[in-house]
Amino acid sequence: MAPAMLSNLQQQPADALLALIKLFDADPRADKIDLGVGVYRTGQGDTPVFGAIKAAERKLVAEQDSKAYLGPEGDMGFVTALMPYIFGKASPDMGGRIEGMQTPGGTGSLRLALAMVKRAGYSRVIVGKPSWPNHNQICADLGLAVSEFNHAGADGKPDMDAIRAAVAGAAEGDCILLHGCCHNPTGIDYSNAQWDEIAGLIAEAKLLPIIDLAYQGLGLGMEEDAYGLRRVLVAVPEALIAYSCDKNFGLYRDRVGALYAMVSDPTELGRIMSNGHNLARASWSQPPDHGAAAVRLVLEDETLTAQWLDELDQMRDRMRQVRAILAAAGKVGGVDLAPVGGQNGLFSIIPFTPDQVQEMRSRHGIYFAGSGRINVAGLTTANIQNFIDATAEVTGVKVTG
Repeated sequence: MAPAMLSNLQQQPADALLALIKLFDADPRADKIDLGVGVYRTGQGDTPVFGAIKAAERKLVAEQDSKAYLGPEGDMGFVTALMPYIFGKASPDMGGRIEGMQTPGGTGSLRLALAMVKRAGYSRVIVGKPSWPNHNQICADLGLAVSEFNHAGADGKPDMDAIRAAVAGAAEGDCILLHGCCHNPTGIDYSNAQWDEIAGLIAEAKLLPIIDLAYQGLGLGMEEDAYGLRRVLVAVPEALIAYSCDKNFGLYRDRVGALYAMVSDPTELGRIMSNGHNLARASWSQPPDHGAAAVRLVLEDETLTAQWLDELDQMRDRMRQVRAILAAAGKVGGVDLAPVGGQNGLFSIIPFTPDQVQEMRSRHGIYFAGSGRINVAGLTTANIQNFIDATAEVTGVKVTG
């Protein structure tokens, strides 16, 4: 009998966020609040399908005449249609220096980007902490070393001294992974002036930047949220950009993303992208078509594009309103909610202790990550005061004796 090799596999810890979903679902309280799952919600607590996407899907169903394979590069019409929004309308391919391919969501694009740098001979990735947990997890799986620096300071602003030191200490064969906007999990973004400095630091150190742009349009606006990415690309000869449409088109379960490479010499693009195609072929072979095709149809139709941008504006405005209410509450109990107002995107970290996180769940039915990361879109006019009151109670100084 053959040896039972599968028994050598070790039990892996459950994903903390997925475990949190199960805990929330099992809670019978009618007034429970879910601030854990990273999806947009309306003021009524729903995660709707964009009207523009619905219209594009109807068109797709009516007009699509084949389900044949597209190839490992995916829907290149989708890839090209996104480029003016990411890189700017004036020269979306930077004079022939940028090319892309479709991937299964932002995670797929990040996996592909990191696999490409590994194949190219890079050995270490500089990452700010805290960061999206999958960043370090993918690096570990690929055998890439990770060097961390503090992303945020105690004042709730970017820790520029930390990134300066991290870049100064970088070595040949290093690359740096940065959030383009709407930092996950802190919501703390670099200012334009800070991006200007960071671009110069990266260029001087000759690091390869990998920009994770997963939330464009959810921070300050489509153009505003692209500032950091574009500033870095102007400064460096090469870069990789991992892009997600899961959030700004509401296509979470359809897994819609793209990977773009920028090179110094346009004649190198074919060779470099052939490695992306080769790695994709060995991973998922070909990306799913439906969501990317819907995005392409939206961006090819001026009316649907306008509708999508309007829906995106409404999402962003609602989250800014929630942030403003939290910020106006100021100091509640032992925490200050004021910094939340100056942060961007879906997430912020409230400095709860682990015991306080548990108390918010057990006593008040308010669920969020153990790090204190909350999804601000989970707060509505109906429940936001409950969250503020519970925060004040749980974090307030308790007198004993």
